[in-house]
Amino acid sequence: EVQKHSVHTLVFRSLKRTHDMFVADNAKPIPLDEESHKVKMSVKLRTEYGSVLHMPTLKENLREKGGANPGDPYGHKQYSGNQGQELDYVITGTHPYPPGPGVALTADTKIQRMPSESAAQALAVALPPSQARLDANRTAAGVGEIYRHAGMAERSQPPGVAMAMMEAGGNKNSALMAKKAPTMPKPQWHPPWKLYRVISGHLGWVRCIAVEPGNQWFVTGSADRTIKIWDLASGKLKLSLTGHISTVRGVIVSARSPYLFSCGEDKQVKCWDLEYNKVIRHYHGHLSAVYGLDLHPTIDVLVTCSRDSTARIWDVRTKASVHTLSGHTNAVATVKCQAAEPQIITGSSHDTTIRLWDLVAGKTRVTLTNHKKSVRAVVLHPRHYTFASGSPDNIKQWKFPDGNFIQNLSGHNAIINTLAVNSDGVLVSGADNGTMHLWDWRTGYNFQRVHAAVQPGSLDSESGIFACIFDQSESRLLTAEADKTIKVYREDETATEETHPVNWKPEIIKRKRF
Repeated sequence: EVQKHSVHTLVFRSLKRTHDMFVADNAKPIPLDEESHKVKMSVKLRTEYGSVLHMPTLKENLREKGGANPGDPYGHKQYSGNQGQELDYVITGTHPYPPGPGVALTADTKIQRMPSESAAQALAVALPPSQARLDANRTAAGVGEIYRHAGMAERSQPPGVAMAMMEAGGNKNSALMAKKAPTMPKPQWHPPWKLYRVISGHLGWVRCIAVEPGNQWFVTGSADRTIKIWDLASGKLKLSLTGHISTVRGVIVSARSPYLFSCGEDKQVKCWDLEYNKVIRHYHGHLSAVYGLDLHPTIDVLVTCSRDSTARIWDVRTKASVHTLSGHTNAVATVKCQAAEPQIITGSSHDTTIRLWDLVAGKTRVTLTNHKKSVRAVVLHPRHYTFASGSPDNIKQWKFPDGNFIQNLSGHNAIINTLAVNSDGVLVSGADNGTMHLWDWRTGYNFQRVHAAVQPGSLDSESGIFACIFDQSESRLLTAEADKTIKVYREDETATEETHPVNWKPEIIKRKRF
């Protein structure tokens, strides 16, 4: 009969057997091989001190230390090729080269020795100020610093800390001057925005919104499959347009012609003639729901983006599909156009990338992969050659034309559905949970947070912002929300910098690229 033991006993026995097997070699040091140790130290020294092997030091300083050969802290003999010459500077380093030019190395000089503390101090002596020296010191770390931190994973001081010369009197003293850490500049003061009107009339979520160029009226698209036109000044309904057979996801009004364009989850892209209030053109081609659209500001071109992972460029007049912009690997949530290159910017809600497109070639110029979560919103600054993208991980600002990263705007920890920015530098981010944050564009300072109550009769869970836009005068902010309303905000005219001070401290910026 097999005797049963607990798991603990069996494991202990196994450990004991293993220990007994290797106990003879336990903690026995490996004999040191002299030759391999020399090779190892040689490689280590070249790797760690390679950049400062030829760092010059003052000869007179080394004379103060004493010794037959002041130019050689390692005690090597003076070579005849250098005798009788009065050199201003000598070359010293962790690899002891002969001080005379053109003198061959001997077996003596090939021996690598770890520099002593005094030698390292001697190597750190500074030259009198010269432009070349100052330039070198901007990037080079001192030998003493390297020696002190040899073997550590990183230097304890950041790369930005450089040797700064004390030029008072031109003496040979030097000091490590730490550069001041970058701080956020004081943000521009913006008055707070307050809700002053709630417009209801839709029977479903309000998914998109656009203001016409004349600033007289605005248009909304909804999950109730209708498009409604409202008077901007009074907020009254002027017109309802029906024709879509599913949720309307995008609307835009042309500044070049009396046309309104709409798209929806029914795969349809429609052009409405506002003189007759009828559909005059359809743009067929998308294989799935169309999530967004934009008009080119200078040519008659319409760009749409879809769940079929593509964006399409349409000729407004002929309805022809000029290009199909393929490259995204999942649904494309947002698209923007501008007159300058790159003329088209798309953000994908699922493959987390942003693409900048060459309109003429119909190909990707740049792919930005910095976001780690879905990108549902992109906005272009009306004056600067920059843009921003919104994602649950961060709002990121970028510089055209190559998509160079500028900064992160952190703090809006929600699914960001929409972004809007005005010429004054107020950036608005609207989220799926109904929160709205207002930021100073230049500094990324979050100066206001808004969470408006849902309209009476709605559930608290119906708090969500799908779209927001400034009107043409940029004095009003309109939001399209999940409680079936359009909310209108304006600046608080009574607010001053004294009554609403900027709650800002010059904190050290902690910006991460990813």
